Amino acid sequence: MAFNLTRRKFLQTASLAAAAVPLSKVVSADTGVTKAPLDAKGTFGDQTVVGGICEMCFWRCQLVGKVRDGRLMKLEGNPKSIDNGTAICARGNAGVKLLYDPDRLKYPLKNVGKRGAPKWKRVTWQEALDECGNGLNQVTKKYGAKGIAVFPHGASAKYPMHYFERTVGTHNVSEASFFQCRGIRDTAYVATIGKAPGEKVDMANTKVLFFLGTHIGENIHVSHVKQYVQGLQNGAKLVVADPRFSASAAKADIWVQIKPGTDTAYVLAIMNYLVQNNKYDADFVEDHTAGFDEFSEAIKEWTLEKAAATCEIPAAQIKEVAELLAANAPNVAIHPGRHVSWYGNDFQRERALGCLTALLGAFYVKGGWVPPKGPKVSGISWKKHDHGNEHNLNYNHEEDEKRYPFNPPGTPTELIRDCAISGKPYPIKGCVVWGQNPMQTIPGQEKMKKVFQQMDFVMCVDVMPTDVTLWADILLPEASYLERYDYIKTGTQWNLADEHQQFIAPRMPLVAPMFERKDQVYITNELAKRMGHAAEIPVGSLEEMTEKSLASVDLSIAKIKAEDGIHIQPGKDPYGLPEDFEVQLYNEDLADAGFPGAPTYIPVPEVPKGYARLLYGRAPVHTFNRSQNNVWLHNAMPINPIWINDHAAAKMGLMDGDTVSVVNSEGIASGTTTTVKVTPGIRKDCVYMYHGYGSASPFMTVGKNAGVDDQKLISILAIDPETGCSGMRNNFVKLVKNGKVLDIPA
Repeated sequence: MAFNLTRRKFLQTASLAAAAVPLSKVVSADTGVTKAPLDAKGTFGDQTVVGGICEMCFWRCQLVGKVRDGRLMKLEGNPKSIDNGTAICARGNAGVKLLYDPDRLKYPLKNVGKRGAPKWKRVTWQEALDECGNGLNQVTKKYGAKGIAVFPHGASAKYPMHYFERTVGTHNVSEASFFQCRGIRDTAYVATIGKAPGEKVDMANTKVLFFLGTHIGENIHVSHVKQYVQGLQNGAKLVVADPRFSASAAKADIWVQIKPGTDTAYVLAIMNYLVQNNKYDADFVEDHTAGFDEFSEAIKEWTLEKAAATCEIPAAQIKEVAELLAANAPNVAIHPGRHVSWYGNDFQRERALGCLTALLGAFYVKGGWVPPKGPKVSGISWKKHDHGNEHNLNYNHEEDEKRYPFNPPGTPTELIRDCAISGKPYPIKGCVVWGQNPMQTIPGQEKMKKVFQQMDFVMCVDVMPTDVTLWADILLPEASYLERYDYIKTGTQWNLADEHQQFIAPRMPLVAPMFERKDQVYITNELAKRMGHAAEIPVGSLEEMTEKSLASVDLSIAKIKAEDGIHIQPGKDPYGLPEDFEVQLYNEDLADAGFPGAPTYIPVPEVPKGYARLLYGRAPVHTFNRSQNNVWLHNAMPINPIWINDHAAAKMGLMDGDTVSVVNSEGIASGTTTTVKVTPGIRKDCVYMYHGYGSASPFMTVGKNAGVDDQKLISILAIDPETGCSGMRNNFVKLVKNGKVLDIPA
């Protein structure tokens, strides 16, 4: 889509005059707000400021800023970076527009209306913090620390999350990155190899890349994509299993157009074929695995023919993939994935990927799974107290065991929400939301609304007025990633010809915060003072935290600045299998807990007649909810077209570009419209759209009602039994054109 932004339109969008901006809608008219000095003054030359760490997505590329007279004019990749280098993506470039978004939160606000339909009044920080302290104290006084729930996300949420967990003592903490994203992956690999896998497969040096629903090229994690492309340029073969012709599938040597929900069956058949035909790495299995006999017995039913029928793909293609992997082992990269919370049977799929890597002997070898040996920088946080498990919702105290024994850190979201709504086993009446947007990250929006409605007090800390902020009693404006210290990125680079290197790059502000935005240490410390924990405050400022962390590796902010924002040091060779490394092909702890000891396929509900399964993913120029109000990115991709199979579309009378809305099988309508993308590159039994559109917040003036909010349509809750994580692709939808609901012929 062409970039069509006229000067007139730009000025209309970018102006911060009090009479014309959305800010005037969220504060009382008598606040005396004047025009913000966003336009550059004078003709001074640009100054290059080092130390930027992007957070337009969680990959966090290293940046420099071009600053003129105190205004950030441009972002670039840091030339010293051995991670992303000088490259940053469209989202990284558009950080400038986040920084100066006229809709950004600027002042502490108090809701003098209703939750969900707020009327905002500007208050001082003193007033806002007093209200927060009083609201949270009232909850803890009446219900104890267990009466508070916390929904954190992002680098800035770590410090306050640890305050509420470790010092205040609530177990009710649910981070989206764990319970709706990668938590299943991490815990499944812990149950398989004893550690979380990350995503550091050695793609640059591999012979075969194996992707299962992995959309590299659409998530645009720059250093990751560079290694992926390098591997392809070096001749690596690419296998992609995906119901949709994704950017990765477009580059694949073998595209497996798999039936949604059957991925585990596909991997089981590959493994069984390797075992039955003695094409696995027998030495690795003998020396570094446990439970091979039980494992091979458990998977032997998965013949090529059975998997072909289950997955609706050719048996010959499954065999072709298995032969390709075997022929190139151990130099094969079985990617663990990132956003893996799909169907509610996902722990088993991730276990299968770890076991497949073991059968191929592809751990700790060039081109395989290789954990980076990065530098260790000590973190500074709140002292951990022993609060026991008496009020931990994940424990069934009558039986003295966990409900979800392999859960990620925190408490499964559904346990928190069920407890809050029912009041059993205890009331949850206070809520802290920090950088997360539960209205668009957690399935079941109506259920989330009920959680907020019954609270005594809700506070939100954010950069933008996202959908969840509509439910706050107090809304606090946070400094953005371009205006603060906090995150220290470390890593390693092993693709160099002659040496391995490590880097340490702390986030440092490129410009000073405008208006009355504050950082997480200031806000959390002020809450701690009001909640009786002043004596336990670990640091007085973010800058002090950064200095103390860097001191653990004999560095300082001054030293890092003198090194152009990134410290680089010799690294360690990451290859070579540790002697004590062992893969649990059959995990007895899982079996003892009542779960399958070997990876097992668990079927998901079939698509009802007339519907298609709703799938979603990432867009190259868009990141969840945090970028939907960004004017540059919005103009590049203003809505999220819904992909539908060309044969199905023809039978429905749909043409490419038609305007439609969406309704799910439970009668929930999207409420907004999008366009149709007619393509042969998707199966007939599913439709697909990009995530993070269709904001309901009237204060997001660019993103409001732009496209369809896929999360609104995800109302069928499927919970992964081992981990308690949310399955996110279990809803079925129809399209609506000109008021007529259209059946989708599968």
